[in-house]
Amino acid sequence: MFKTLLLPVDLSSPQSWTGALPAALRLSDPDSVLHVVTVVPDFGLSVVGSFFEDGFEKRVLHDVGEKLTAWVEENVPAEVTVQPHVMHGRVYDEIIRAADRLDVDAIVIGSHRPDLADYLLGPNAARVVRHAKQSVFVVRGDG
Repeated sequence: MFKTLLLPVDLSSPQSWTGALPAALRLSDPDSVLHVVTVVPDFGLSVVGSFFEDGFEKRVLHDVGEKLTAWVEENVPAEVTVQPHVMHGRVYDEIIRAADRLDVDAIVIGSHRPDLADYLLGPNAARVVRHAKQSVFVVRGDG
């Protein structure tokens, strides 16, 4: 059993968590803390961000935070100690940064079934597996 776990979720893709959430719960005990993180990707080039009105990023992060809180209330059992986190940047970088900052024992991440473009893992899961200091459990999704 792990005392602290990190569960990255993509709120727009149930496949990212339908298998990973139950796995994370099985790896925890009643005293564990589950950190649920979702990442809002950045715009990449600064010139792209200039097409959005002032305050857009702040509003998006706030809206995603509300959606993550609702997701936690709907999907995580009430007896589980859970802390939601909204990150902003490259998905894999932010997952690794959150795992280090929160000092988690393990990361439980969902991965879609491979296709020709990414044979073994999705690109974010693969990078997390390669670069995380923590144990990483990869749970295959349905799709």
